[in-house]
Amino acid sequence: MRARSLAVTATVTALAAAGLTLPGAGAASAASTALQATPKDDFNGDGYRDLVVGSPDSNSVTVTFGSARGVGENRAVTVTQNTSGVPGVTEPGDEFGENVTSGDVNGDGFADLIVGAPGEKVTDKPSGSVSIIWGGKNPFTSGGRALNSPADTTDTADTAGRFGEAAVWTDLDYDGSPQLAVVSSDNWYYYSGAGEDGRVHGLEVDFLPEGVRLDGMIAGNFKYKDGVGFVLYGERADGGVYTAHMNGGVGDYGYRAEVIGADAPSTATRDAATAGDIDGDGYDDLITGNGRDSAGGKGGSVTVRLGGDGKFGAPVTYNQDSAGIPGTDESGDNFGGSVSAGDVTGDGLADLAVGAPGEAVGKTVGEAIGKAVGGAADTVTGTGSVTLLKSTAGKFTSGKAWHQETPGVPGVAETGDHFGTSVRLKDINKNGRADLATGATGEDIGTTRDVGAVWVLRGTSTGLTSSQAASFNGTDFGTGGTGAGFGRTVR
Repeated sequence: MRARSLAVTATVTALAAAGLTLPGAGAASAASTALQATPKDDFNGDGYRDLVVGSPDSNSVTVTFGSARGVGENRAVTVTQNTSGVPGVTEPGDEFGENVTSGDVNGDGFADLIVGAPGEKVTDKPSGSVSIIWGGKNPFTSGGRALNSPADTTDTADTAGRFGEAAVWTDLDYDGSPQLAVVSSDNWYYYSGAGEDGRVHGLEVDFLPEGVRLDGMIAGNFKYKDGVGFVLYGERADGGVYTAHMNGGVGDYGYRAEVIGADAPSTATRDAATAGDIDGDGYDDLITGNGRDSAGGKGGSVTVRLGGDGKFGAPVTYNQDSAGIPGTDESGDNFGGSVSAGDVTGDGLADLAVGAPGEAVGKTVGEAIGKAVGGAADTVTGTGSVTLLKSTAGKFTSGKAWHQETPGVPGVAETGDHFGTSVRLKDINKNGRADLATGATGEDIGTTRDVGAVWVLRGTSTGLTSSQAASFNGTDFGTGGTGAGFGRTVR
Protein backbone atom coordinates (compact mmCIF):
# COMPACT_ATOMS: atom_id res chain seq x y z
CA MET A 1 0.00 0.00 0.00
CA ARG A 2 1.47 3.38 -0.97
CA ALA A 3 1.13 6.07 1.68
CA ARG A 4 -1.16 9.00 1.01
CA SER A 5 -1.87 12.14 3.02
CA LEU A 6 -4.84 11.51 5.31
CA ALA A 7 -6.70 13.46 7.95
CA VAL A 8 -6.24 10.46 10.23
CA THR A 9 -2.57 9.73 9.49
CA ALA A 10 -1.57 9.62 13.15
CA THR A 11 -4.39 7.22 13.95
CA VAL A 12 -3.49 4.95 11.05
CA THR A 13 0.16 4.85 12.13
CA ALA A 14 -0.76 3.91 15.68
CA LEU A 15 -3.21 1.32 14.42
CA ALA A 16 -0.63 -0.38 12.22
CA ALA A 17 1.59 -0.82 15.25
CA ALA A 18 -1.00 -1.91 17.79
CA GLY A 19 -4.04 -3.25 15.97
CA LEU A 20 -7.63 -2.00 16.04
CA THR A 21 -8.51 -0.15 19.24
CA LEU A 22 -12.18 0.41 19.99
CA PRO A 23 -13.52 3.12 22.37
CA GLY A 24 -11.72 3.27 25.71
CA ALA A 25 -13.11 1.76 28.90
CA GLY A 26 -14.70 5.03 29.98
CA ALA A 27 -16.77 5.10 26.82
CA ALA A 28 -17.78 1.44 26.90
CA SER A 29 -21.23 1.93 28.44
CA ALA A 30 -22.20 4.75 26.11
CA ALA A 31 -20.79 2.88 23.14
CA SER A 32 -22.73 -0.26 24.02
CA THR A 33 -25.96 1.76 24.24
CA ALA A 34 -25.28 3.32 20.85
CA LEU A 35 -24.47 -0.06 19.34
CA GLN A 36 -27.75 -1.52 20.57
CA ALA A 37 -29.75 1.44 19.22
CA THR A 38 -28.06 1.67 15.82
CA PRO A 39 -28.64 -0.83 13.01
CA LYS A 40 -25.20 -2.22 12.21
CA ASP A 41 -25.59 -1.09 8.60
CA ASP A 42 -27.18 2.37 9.01
CA PHE A 43 -24.32 4.59 7.87
CA ASN A 44 -26.11 7.97 7.88
CA GLY A 45 -28.12 7.53 11.08
CA ASP A 46 -31.60 7.91 9.58
CA GLY A 47 -32.88 4.66 11.12
CA TYR A 48 -32.94 2.70 7.85
CA ARG A 49 -30.61 -0.13 6.91
CA ASP A 50 -28.45 0.62 3.89
CA LEU A 51 -27.45 -1.71 1.06
CA VAL A 52 -23.76 -2.16 0.23
CA VAL A 53 -22.60 -3.33 -3.20
CA GLY A 54 -19.02 -4.54 -3.58
CA SER A 55 -17.36 -4.61 -7.00
CA PRO A 56 -13.82 -5.92 -6.49
CA ASP A 57 -13.15 -6.14 -10.24
CA SER A 58 -13.37 -2.33 -10.34
CA ASN A 59 -12.03 -1.81 -6.77
CA SER A 60 -15.14 0.01 -5.59
CA VAL A 61 -17.94 -0.16 -3.04
CA THR A 62 -21.31 1.54 -3.55
CA VAL A 63 -23.68 2.26 -0.67
CA THR A 64 -27.34 2.87 -1.51
CA PHE A 65 -29.16 4.42 1.42
CA GLY A 66 -32.37 2.84 2.68
CA SER A 67 -35.65 4.71 3.09
CA ALA A 68 -39.38 4.07 3.20
CA ARG A 69 -39.20 4.00 -0.61
CA GLY A 70 -36.42 1.40 -0.59
CA VAL A 71 -33.14 2.16 -2.39
CA GLY A 72 -32.19 3.84 -5.63
CA GLU A 73 -29.28 5.30 -7.54
CA ASN A 74 -30.23 8.86 -6.56
CA ARG A 75 -29.52 8.04 -2.90
CA ALA A 76 -26.09 6.48 -3.10
CA VAL A 77 -22.35 7.08 -2.86
CA THR A 78 -19.40 5.12 -4.28
CA VAL A 79 -16.19 4.73 -2.29
CA THR A 80 -12.75 3.67 -3.58
CA GLN A 81 -9.23 3.89 -2.20
CA ASN A 82 -8.90 7.10 -4.20
CA THR A 83 -11.78 8.69 -2.28
CA SER A 84 -10.54 11.54 -0.08
CA GLY A 85 -9.69 10.26 3.42
CA VAL A 86 -9.90 6.57 2.55
CA PRO A 87 -6.61 4.79 3.31
CA GLY A 88 -4.52 3.58 0.39
CA VAL A 89 -4.47 4.09 -3.36
CA THR A 90 -6.45 2.15 -5.94
CA GLU A 91 -4.19 -0.31 -7.76
CA PRO A 92 -4.98 -3.16 -10.16
CA GLY A 93 -5.66 -6.40 -8.34
CA ASP A 94 -6.42 -4.90 -4.91
CA GLU A 95 -9.91 -6.47 -4.96
CA PHE A 96 -11.27 -3.66 -2.80
CA GLY A 97 -14.87 -4.74 -2.12
CA GLU A 98 -14.26 -8.50 -2.31
CA ASN A 99 -16.20 -8.60 0.93
CA VAL A 100 -17.97 -5.96 3.00
CA THR A 101 -19.42 -5.79 6.47
CA SER A 102 -20.29 -3.02 8.90
CA GLY A 103 -20.63 -1.97 12.52
CA ASP A 104 -20.25 1.03 14.78
CA VAL A 105 -16.51 0.67 15.31
CA ASN A 106 -15.87 4.06 16.94
CA GLY A 107 -19.02 4.13 19.08
CA ASP A 108 -20.45 7.38 17.69
CA GLY A 109 -23.91 5.98 16.89
CA PHE A 110 -23.28 5.58 13.15
CA ALA A 111 -22.39 2.34 11.39
CA ASP A 112 -18.97 2.29 9.75
CA LEU A 113 -18.10 0.57 6.48
CA ILE A 114 -15.64 -2.35 6.71
CA VAL A 115 -14.12 -3.37 3.36
CA GLY A 116 -11.79 -6.23 2.56
CA ALA A 117 -9.14 -5.93 -0.15
CA PRO A 118 -7.35 -9.30 -0.04
CA GLY A 119 -5.26 -8.57 -3.13
CA GLU A 120 -3.68 -5.43 -1.66
CA LYS A 121 0.13 -5.55 -1.82
CA VAL A 122 1.75 -4.44 1.44
CA THR A 123 5.50 -4.00 1.85
CA ASP A 124 7.11 -6.61 4.13
CA LYS A 125 3.76 -8.20 4.99
CA PRO A 126 1.50 -10.86 3.53
CA SER A 127 -0.98 -9.45 1.03
CA GLY A 128 -4.34 -7.97 1.93
CA SER A 129 -5.91 -5.19 3.96
CA VAL A 130 -9.14 -4.19 5.65
CA SER A 131 -10.34 -0.57 5.49
CA ILE A 132 -12.69 0.90 8.09
CA ILE A 133 -14.40 4.02 6.73
CA TRP A 134 -16.35 6.19 9.16
CA GLY A 135 -20.08 6.68 8.84
CA GLY A 136 -21.84 9.87 9.97
CA LYS A 137 -24.40 12.47 8.98
CA ASN A 138 -22.33 12.80 5.80
CA PRO A 139 -20.95 9.28 5.73
CA PHE A 140 -17.53 8.36 4.35
CA THR A 141 -16.24 11.94 4.39
CA SER A 142 -14.32 11.77 7.69
CA GLY A 143 -11.52 9.39 6.82
CA GLY A 144 -10.90 5.92 8.11
CA ARG A 145 -8.39 3.34 9.28
CA ALA A 146 -6.39 0.60 7.58
CA LEU A 147 -5.53 -2.83 8.95
CA ASN A 148 -2.87 -5.04 7.42
CA SER A 149 -2.03 -8.68 7.99
CA PRO A 150 -0.44 -9.18 11.43
CA ALA A 151 3.18 -10.32 11.24
CA ASP A 152 3.59 -11.28 14.89
CA THR A 153 0.75 -13.74 15.53
CA THR A 154 0.02 -17.35 14.59
CA ASP A 155 1.87 -18.34 11.39
CA THR A 156 4.56 -15.75 10.75
CA ALA A 157 5.62 -17.68 7.65
CA ASP A 158 2.23 -17.14 6.04
CA THR A 159 3.07 -16.52 2.40
CA ALA A 160 -0.44 -17.05 1.08
CA GLY A 161 -1.65 -13.77 2.56
CA ARG A 162 -5.03 -12.47 1.33
CA PHE A 163 -5.78 -10.87 4.68
CA GLY A 164 -9.34 -9.52 4.52
CA GLU A 165 -10.71 -12.44 2.51
CA ALA A 166 -13.65 -12.23 4.93
CA ALA A 167 -14.58 -10.21 8.01
CA VAL A 168 -17.40 -10.13 10.55
CA TRP A 169 -18.36 -7.67 13.28
CA THR A 170 -19.80 -9.48 16.30
CA ASP A 171 -19.64 -9.62 20.10
CA LEU A 172 -17.27 -12.55 20.34
CA ASP A 173 -16.46 -12.07 24.04
CA TYR A 174 -20.07 -11.39 25.12
CA ASP A 175 -19.35 -8.10 26.89
CA GLY A 176 -21.89 -6.02 24.94
CA SER A 177 -19.22 -4.41 22.77
CA PRO A 178 -18.62 -6.12 19.39
CA GLN A 179 -15.23 -6.83 17.89
CA LEU A 180 -13.82 -7.40 14.42
CA ALA A 181 -12.78 -10.88 13.24
CA VAL A 182 -10.84 -11.29 9.97
CA VAL A 183 -9.54 -14.24 7.99
CA SER A 184 -6.65 -14.46 5.57
CA SER A 185 -6.12 -17.38 3.23
CA ASP A 186 -5.02 -19.65 6.08
CA ASN A 187 -5.41 -17.73 9.34
CA TRP A 188 -8.06 -16.26 11.64
CA TYR A 189 -7.66 -13.15 13.83
CA TYR A 190 -9.74 -10.95 16.11
CA TYR A 191 -9.19 -7.47 17.51
CA SER A 192 -9.83 -6.93 21.20
CA GLY A 193 -12.34 -4.28 22.19
CA ALA A 194 -13.22 -1.63 24.75
CA GLY A 195 -11.35 -1.81 28.03
CA GLU A 196 -9.02 -4.55 26.79
CA ASP A 197 -5.50 -4.43 25.38
CA GLY A 198 -6.51 -3.15 21.93
CA ARG A 199 -4.36 -5.65 20.05
CA VAL A 200 -4.79 -8.33 17.41
CA HIS A 201 -5.01 -11.96 18.49
CA GLY A 202 -4.73 -15.24 16.58
CA LEU A 203 -5.94 -18.77 17.15
CA GLU A 204 -4.91 -20.35 20.45
CA VAL A 205 -4.84 -23.71 18.66
CA ASP A 206 -4.37 -23.66 14.90
CA PHE A 207 -6.76 -26.38 13.71
CA LEU A 208 -6.63 -25.29 10.05
CA PRO A 209 -5.08 -27.92 7.75
CA GLU A 210 -1.83 -27.26 5.92
CA GLY A 211 -2.41 -25.54 2.59
CA VAL A 212 -6.03 -24.52 3.25
CA ARG A 213 -7.34 -21.56 1.24
CA LEU A 214 -10.14 -19.86 3.16
CA ASP A 215 -12.66 -17.87 1.18
CA GLY A 216 -15.42 -16.93 3.61
CA MET A 217 -16.65 -16.70 7.19
CA ILE A 218 -19.96 -16.19 9.00
CA ALA A 219 -20.82 -15.93 12.70
CA GLY A 220 -23.90 -16.97 14.65
CA ASN A 221 -25.34 -18.34 17.87
CA PHE A 222 -25.40 -21.87 16.48
CA LYS A 223 -24.80 -23.98 19.59
CA TYR A 224 -25.13 -21.53 22.47
CA LYS A 225 -27.78 -18.84 22.62
CA ASP A 226 -25.40 -16.54 24.49
CA GLY A 227 -22.23 -17.48 22.63
CA VAL A 228 -20.90 -16.84 19.14
CA GLY A 229 -19.51 -19.49 16.84
CA PHE A 230 -17.69 -19.01 13.55
CA VAL A 231 -17.98 -21.02 10.34
CA LEU A 232 -14.95 -20.81 8.05
CA TYR A 233 -15.01 -22.22 4.53
CA GLY A 234 -12.84 -22.61 1.46
CA GLU A 235 -10.68 -25.32 -0.12
CA ARG A 236 -8.15 -27.83 1.10
CA ALA A 237 -4.72 -28.02 -0.51
CA ASP A 238 -5.98 -30.81 -2.80
CA GLY A 239 -8.86 -28.65 -4.04
CA GLY A 240 -11.52 -30.41 -1.99
CA VAL A 241 -14.17 -28.54 -0.02
CA TYR A 242 -13.30 -27.40 3.52
CA THR A 243 -15.86 -26.18 6.08
CA ALA A 244 -15.35 -25.92 9.84
CA HIS A 245 -17.22 -24.58 12.86
CA MET A 246 -15.29 -23.05 15.75
CA ASN A 247 -16.72 -22.29 19.19
CA GLY A 248 -14.81 -20.64 21.96
CA GLY A 249 -14.18 -17.43 23.79
CA VAL A 250 -11.31 -15.06 24.27
CA GLY A 251 -8.24 -17.12 25.06
CA ASP A 252 -9.43 -20.47 23.71
CA TYR A 253 -10.41 -19.99 20.08
CA GLY A 254 -9.43 -23.08 18.13
CA TYR A 255 -9.74 -25.59 20.97
CA ARG A 256 -13.23 -26.74 19.98
CA ALA A 257 -13.33 -26.98 16.20
CA GLU A 258 -15.54 -29.27 14.14
CA VAL A 259 -14.99 -30.12 10.48
CA ILE A 260 -18.35 -30.05 8.74
CA GLY A 261 -19.26 -32.53 6.02
CA ALA A 262 -15.94 -34.35 6.07
CA ASP A 263 -17.66 -37.62 5.09
CA ALA A 264 -20.15 -35.95 2.73
CA PRO A 265 -18.50 -33.04 0.85
CA SER A 266 -21.71 -32.16 -1.00
CA THR A 267 -23.19 -31.07 2.35
CA ALA A 268 -20.31 -28.67 3.06
CA THR A 269 -19.28 -25.55 1.12
CA ARG A 270 -16.44 -23.71 -0.50
CA ASP A 271 -18.86 -21.19 -2.03
CA ALA A 272 -21.41 -19.66 0.33
CA ALA A 273 -22.91 -19.87 3.81
CA THR A 274 -25.47 -17.97 5.86
CA ALA A 275 -27.00 -18.06 9.34
CA GLY A 276 -30.62 -17.58 10.39
CA ASP A 277 -33.20 -19.04 12.75
CA ILE A 278 -35.49 -20.95 10.39
CA ASP A 279 -37.33 -22.96 13.08
CA GLY A 280 -37.82 -20.25 15.73
CA ASP A 281 -36.02 -22.00 18.60
CA GLY A 282 -33.62 -19.13 19.35
CA TYR A 283 -30.56 -20.81 17.83
CA ASP A 284 -29.07 -19.75 14.53
CA ASP A 285 -29.19 -22.45 11.90
CA LEU A 286 -26.37 -23.03 9.41
CA ILE A 287 -27.18 -23.07 5.70
CA THR A 288 -24.40 -23.87 3.26
CA GLY A 289 -24.59 -23.59 -0.51
CA ASN A 290 -22.63 -25.96 -2.71
CA GLY A 291 -23.10 -24.75 -6.26
CA ARG A 292 -20.54 -27.16 -7.69
CA ASP A 293 -21.92 -30.40 -6.27
CA SER A 294 -25.39 -31.69 -5.51
CA ALA A 295 -26.35 -34.54 -3.22
CA GLY A 296 -27.77 -37.07 -5.67
CA GLY A 297 -27.67 -34.52 -8.50
CA LYS A 298 -25.41 -32.31 -10.58
CA GLY A 299 -26.58 -28.68 -10.55
CA GLY A 300 -25.85 -27.61 -6.98
CA SER A 301 -27.59 -27.79 -3.62
CA VAL A 302 -28.11 -26.19 -0.23
CA THR A 303 -27.78 -27.97 3.11
CA VAL A 304 -29.43 -27.02 6.40
CA ARG A 305 -28.03 -27.91 9.81
CA LEU A 306 -30.34 -26.78 12.60
CA GLY A 307 -28.59 -25.16 15.54
CA GLY A 308 -29.18 -26.58 18.99
CA ASP A 309 -27.90 -26.98 22.51
CA GLY A 310 -24.23 -27.82 22.01
CA LYS A 311 -24.57 -29.42 18.57
CA PHE A 312 -25.87 -29.19 15.03
CA GLY A 313 -28.76 -31.27 13.80
CA ALA A 314 -28.39 -33.80 11.01
CA PRO A 315 -27.83 -32.24 7.57
CA VAL A 316 -30.87 -31.89 5.30
CA THR A 317 -30.05 -31.16 1.66
CA TYR A 318 -32.23 -29.58 -1.03
CA ASN A 319 -31.65 -29.35 -4.76
CA GLN A 320 -33.87 -28.40 -7.68
CA ASP A 321 -35.30 -31.90 -7.85
CA SER A 322 -36.46 -31.74 -4.22
CA ALA A 323 -40.20 -31.58 -3.57
CA GLY A 324 -41.53 -28.02 -3.75
CA ILE A 325 -38.29 -26.53 -5.10
CA PRO A 326 -38.77 -24.84 -8.50
CA GLY A 327 -36.69 -25.91 -11.49
CA THR A 328 -34.76 -29.01 -12.47
CA ASP A 329 -31.38 -30.15 -11.24
CA GLU A 330 -29.18 -29.55 -14.29
CA SER A 331 -25.44 -29.43 -14.78
CA GLY A 332 -24.03 -25.92 -14.56
CA ASP A 333 -26.98 -24.31 -12.74
CA ASN A 334 -24.77 -23.46 -9.74
CA PHE A 335 -27.81 -23.60 -7.45
CA GLY A 336 -26.42 -22.62 -4.05
CA GLY A 337 -23.64 -20.47 -5.48
CA SER A 338 -24.97 -17.73 -3.17
CA VAL A 339 -27.28 -17.92 -0.14
CA SER A 340 -28.83 -15.52 2.35
CA ALA A 341 -31.28 -16.04 5.23
CA GLY A 342 -33.84 -13.44 6.35
CA ASP A 343 -37.48 -13.15 7.36
CA VAL A 344 -39.26 -12.06 4.17
CA THR A 345 -42.83 -12.72 5.32
CA GLY A 346 -42.59 -11.29 8.83
CA ASP A 347 -43.68 -14.53 10.54
CA GLY A 348 -40.60 -14.70 12.77
CA LEU A 349 -38.89 -17.49 10.78
CA ALA A 350 -35.94 -16.91 8.50
CA ASP A 351 -36.55 -17.68 4.82
CA LEU A 352 -33.80 -18.51 2.34
CA ALA A 353 -32.70 -16.88 -0.91
CA VAL A 354 -30.64 -19.17 -3.16
CA GLY A 355 -28.77 -17.89 -6.19
CA ALA A 356 -28.34 -20.09 -9.27
CA PRO A 357 -26.25 -17.82 -11.54
CA GLY A 358 -25.79 -20.54 -14.16
CA GLU A 359 -29.50 -21.29 -14.56
CA ALA A 360 -30.98 -21.41 -18.07
CA VAL A 361 -34.25 -19.51 -18.41
CA GLY A 362 -36.92 -19.80 -21.09
CA LYS A 363 -37.94 -16.56 -22.77
CA THR A 364 -41.72 -16.22 -22.86
CA VAL A 365 -41.89 -14.69 -26.34
CA GLY A 366 -39.35 -17.14 -27.75
CA GLU A 367 -41.26 -20.11 -26.36
CA ALA A 368 -44.46 -18.93 -27.98
CA ILE A 369 -42.75 -18.46 -31.36
CA GLY A 370 -41.02 -21.83 -31.07
CA LYS A 371 -44.27 -23.62 -30.41
CA ALA A 372 -46.03 -21.77 -33.22
CA VAL A 373 -43.50 -22.88 -35.84
CA GLY A 374 -42.96 -26.31 -34.34
CA GLY A 375 -39.40 -25.50 -33.21
CA ALA A 376 -37.63 -25.61 -29.88
CA ALA A 377 -38.38 -23.10 -27.17
CA ASP A 378 -35.94 -20.18 -26.84
CA THR A 379 -33.85 -20.89 -23.74
CA VAL A 380 -31.15 -18.52 -22.54
CA THR A 381 -28.17 -20.25 -20.97
CA GLY A 382 -26.33 -18.88 -17.96
CA THR A 383 -28.71 -15.98 -17.45
CA GLY A 384 -29.32 -16.98 -13.82
CA SER A 385 -32.12 -16.96 -11.27
CA VAL A 386 -32.84 -16.61 -7.55
CA THR A 387 -35.19 -18.90 -5.65
CA LEU A 388 -36.89 -17.80 -2.43
CA LEU A 389 -37.61 -20.77 -0.16
CA LYS A 390 -40.11 -20.04 2.60
CA SER A 391 -39.55 -21.72 5.94
CA THR A 392 -42.29 -23.90 7.42
CA ALA A 393 -41.28 -24.98 10.92
CA GLY A 394 -37.64 -25.26 9.90
CA LYS A 395 -38.20 -27.00 6.56
CA PHE A 396 -38.23 -25.70 3.00
CA THR A 397 -41.10 -27.32 1.09
CA SER A 398 -42.13 -24.49 -1.26
CA GLY A 399 -40.44 -21.76 -3.21
CA LYS A 400 -40.61 -19.40 -6.15
CA ALA A 401 -37.93 -18.58 -8.73
CA TRP A 402 -37.20 -15.01 -9.84
CA HIS A 403 -35.26 -13.90 -12.91
CA GLN A 404 -35.27 -11.27 -15.64
CA GLU A 405 -38.15 -12.95 -17.48
CA THR A 406 -40.34 -12.83 -14.36
CA PRO A 407 -43.11 -10.24 -14.92
CA GLY A 408 -42.23 -6.94 -13.24
CA VAL A 409 -38.51 -7.67 -12.88
CA PRO A 410 -36.55 -5.07 -14.90
CA GLY A 411 -34.41 -6.27 -17.82
CA VAL A 412 -34.40 -9.26 -20.13
CA ALA A 413 -32.64 -12.60 -19.83
CA GLU A 414 -29.38 -12.68 -21.79
CA THR A 415 -26.68 -15.31 -22.05
CA GLY A 416 -24.09 -14.98 -19.30
CA ASP A 417 -25.89 -12.39 -17.16
CA HIS A 418 -25.40 -14.58 -14.05
CA PHE A 419 -28.39 -13.10 -12.20
CA GLY A 420 -28.05 -14.43 -8.63
CA THR A 421 -24.25 -14.16 -8.41
CA SER A 422 -24.85 -12.58 -5.00
CA VAL A 423 -27.94 -12.44 -2.77
CA ARG A 424 -28.84 -10.61 0.40
CA LEU A 425 -32.06 -10.55 2.46
CA LYS A 426 -32.49 -7.49 4.69
CA ASP A 427 -35.28 -5.07 5.61
CA ILE A 428 -34.36 -1.89 3.73
CA ASN A 429 -37.67 0.02 3.93
CA LYS A 430 -38.31 -0.82 7.63
CA ASN A 431 -41.66 -2.55 7.16
CA GLY A 432 -40.67 -5.62 9.19
CA ARG A 433 -40.05 -7.82 6.13
CA ALA A 434 -36.73 -8.57 4.47
CA ASP A 435 -36.20 -7.39 0.89
CA LEU A 436 -34.08 -9.25 -1.66
CA ALA A 437 -31.01 -7.69 -3.26
CA THR A 438 -29.24 -9.69 -5.96
CA GLY A 439 -26.36 -9.02 -8.32
CA ALA A 440 -25.71 -10.08 -11.92
CA THR A 441 -22.04 -9.47 -12.69
CA GLY A 442 -22.38 -10.42 -16.36
CA GLU A 443 -25.13 -7.92 -17.18
CA ASP A 444 -24.33 -5.91 -20.32
CA ILE A 445 -25.26 -2.23 -20.49
CA GLY A 446 -25.67 -1.14 -24.08
CA THR A 447 -22.63 -2.43 -25.95
CA THR A 448 -20.44 -2.58 -22.84
CA ARG A 449 -20.05 -6.14 -21.63
CA ASP A 450 -20.15 -7.42 -18.07
CA VAL A 451 -20.79 -4.07 -16.41
CA GLY A 452 -22.96 -5.73 -13.80
CA ALA A 453 -26.21 -4.71 -12.13
CA VAL A 454 -28.22 -5.12 -8.90
CA TRP A 455 -31.95 -5.63 -8.37
CA VAL A 456 -34.03 -5.12 -5.22
CA LEU A 457 -37.40 -6.86 -4.75
CA ARG A 458 -39.57 -5.99 -1.77
CA GLY A 459 -40.69 -8.42 0.91
CA THR A 460 -44.37 -8.87 1.77
CA SER A 461 -46.43 -11.12 4.06
CA THR A 462 -46.77 -13.61 1.19
CA GLY A 463 -43.19 -13.46 -0.07
CA LEU A 464 -41.32 -11.31 -2.56
CA THR A 465 -43.02 -8.99 -5.04
CA SER A 466 -41.78 -7.41 -8.26
CA SER A 467 -44.04 -4.42 -7.67
CA GLN A 468 -41.83 -1.34 -7.27
CA ALA A 469 -38.74 -3.42 -8.08
CA ALA A 470 -35.55 -1.36 -8.32
CA SER A 471 -32.58 -1.95 -10.60
CA PHE A 472 -29.30 -0.08 -11.04
CA ASN A 473 -25.94 -0.82 -12.64
CA GLY A 474 -22.30 0.21 -12.59
CA THR A 475 -22.73 3.00 -15.11
CA ASP A 476 -25.14 4.72 -12.70
CA PHE A 477 -22.21 5.20 -10.32
CA GLY A 478 -19.30 5.72 -12.68
CA THR A 479 -17.91 2.21 -12.29
CA GLY A 480 -19.27 0.80 -15.53
CA GLY A 481 -16.37 -0.24 -17.72
CA THR A 482 -16.07 -3.59 -19.47
CA GLY A 483 -15.71 -6.31 -16.86
CA ALA A 484 -16.54 -3.99 -13.96
CA GLY A 485 -18.58 -6.76 -12.35
CA PHE A 486 -20.86 -4.44 -10.34
CA GLY A 487 -22.73 -6.46 -7.71
CA ARG A 488 -20.32 -9.31 -7.07
CA THR A 489 -21.06 -8.74 -3.37
CA VAL A 490 -24.26 -7.39 -1.82
CA ARG A 491 -24.72 -6.87 1.88
